Amino acid sequence: MSRALEARLKTKLVVQAAVRLCALRAVPITVARRGDEDAGTILVKLNRADLGCIVLAQTRSQSGELAWLRATGDAPVDEPTADAYIARQVKRDPDVWVVEIEDREGRQVFNGPVL
Repeated sequence: MSRALEARLKTKLVVQAAVRLCALRAVPITVARRGDEDAGTILVKLNRADLGCIVLAQTRSQSGELAWLRATGDAPVDEPTADAYIARQVKRDPDVWVVEIEDREGRQVFNGPVL
C-alpha cells in the first residue's frame, strides 16, 4: 500500500490508547489540549520533575513511518521553556493535541522511534 493510501489511526484513538497504557502502568498522564480528532498532530511533554522536561513532536521518518522529534533539543529543559514551546506550536497549529506525561524515567508510551 502506498504511503498516500496508508490507513492511519485517528489522533483521538492514538491518544486514548496512550492514556489507557499509562493508567495500566500507573504513570500520570494528562490530555492538556485536544486538537483535531481525526488528523491533529501530537505534542508530548515528558515531565521528569527535577530532571526537566522534553517535548516530543509527532513527525514521520524519511520512509513515512511514525516517529518523534525532540522538539526542545537533546537536553531536558525547564518546565517554563517547555510550556513556551508548546504555546508557540498551539498558536501556529490550532489542531495540535498536547499530552503531558509525568514520569521521572521519561518513558515514551507512543509508538515510533525518537529521532
